[in-house]
Amino acid sequence: MSRTIKFSEPGGPEVLKFVETDVPAPGPLEVRIKVRAIGLNRAESMFRRDQYVESPKCPAGLGYECAGIVDAVGKDVSSVTAGDVVSTIPSFSQNEYFTYGELVLVPDYAVVKHPESLSFVQAASIWMMFVTAYGAIIQDAKVTKGDFVIIPAASSSVGLAAIQLANYAGATSIALTRTSEKRKQLLEAGAVHVIATEEQDLVAEVMRITDGKGARVAFDPVGGPNFPKLIEALAPQGTIYLYGALSGSPTTLPVLEMIEKMPTVKGYIIASVSGDEARRKAAVEYIVKGLERGALKPVIDRTFKFDDMVEAQRYLEGNSQFGKIVVTV
Repeated sequence: MSRTIKFSEPGGPEVLKFVETDVPAPGPLEVRIKVRAIGLNRAESMFRRDQYVESPKCPAGLGYECAGIVDAVGKDVSSVTAGDVVSTIPSFSQNEYFTYGELVLVPDYAVVKHPESLSFVQAASIWMMFVTAYGAIIQDAKVTKGDFVIIPAASSSVGLAAIQLANYAGATSIALTRTSEKRKQLLEAGAVHVIATEEQDLVAEVMRITDGKGARVAFDPVGGPNFPKLIEALAPQGTIYLYGALSGSPTTLPVLEMIEKMPTVKGYIIASVSGDEARRKAAVEYIVKGLERGALKPVIDRTFKFDDMVEAQRYLEGNSQFGKIVVTV
């Protein structure tokens, strides 16, 4: 028997309930993991509230990321074996698999052996943040030396990963944050430039930093009323990736600026990488190498205990964190 967290109807953190579950033996190409840490993600909050790209089939489980020890493997699993220390990549539907539990089943393609230098807490934090940013910034945009990358919501775990990956590739990161409160932390986290959007003119600052050329890439999880400013801050024929809707307000396109800049606007989701075997493998190799070299580092904001998952979810939705929230089991 294992304690698992499920919800019977969409809603706030209070809908989460602990359920005693008999976790079956893994089926073909499945892995059963004794969970030691769980990484929390905005996508899980949205799924719980039925505001995500797929709706929950209640009663539903929750969670994409965990780190732990392999308890058992199913038929035809060759990548890991019982006793291995592993973590999971978000590459499955939460209606089929989930990680909020003491003992969980996941598909073998989502299970990887992370660098031995990482703790369970660190390992539970890395894949959503780094794979999400990698897919857009490295794999698709192929940023390099001389490129400028605008990163809104830079203090989020994915934002911090984007800063590190842009720097790792030789590009120049421009971190956006609402006020100057987190400026020092962002600079210490590797941001080359920081713009406080409620205190400074976003477009003017980007143009100053880039000597009037604009940024080649923007990586935006916010959308909303500031989106036209990102278009204005791009270089001609630059690219903007929209991978979230944190604003909650309508996202409009500035027609004249679109005509002038001729930008590429792309909707983006981690599944474009994690759902493709070749791209997923390339992402893991790139990120592991960066972690081993010390160029990429997980940033943990706060940890909670498994019994305090509801409180942890409320903290997640408060949007005050700097980096990843992790729950220990």
